[in-house]
Amino acid sequence: MGSAIRGSRVGAGPMGEAERGEAIARFRVSYWCANGHETTPSFAEDGTVAIPDEWDCPRCGYPAGRNKDKPPRPVKNEPYKTHLAYVKERRTEAEAAKILADALAVLRGEDE
Repeated sequence: MGSAIRGSRVGAGPMGEAERGEAIARFRVSYWCANGHETTPSFAEDGTVAIPDEWDCPRCGYPAGRNKDKPPRPVKNEPYKTHLAYVKERRTEAEAAKILADALAVLRGEDE
């Protein structure tokens, strides 16, 4: 015996507009990234949302702009820095040597 609803799920069907209400009018805006990818998100025509100048490219993640001939430059990510790298930015070699000498003197009991 077969079932009339086989291959279907609860709530499936062509209810569409009658069930959910009227869809709001939309328009598409084109954005291009530095790799030449075009993305076209849609926005409501009622003007409730401001159209952004940039949009993230869904293919490569670069920022995309509305000017095809001059897309925004990708953001340069700085590599991860260790704690030691940050300390070296703040201290000179002479300061580091002095701090190390003072710490060793305390550990050896020479500073008492």
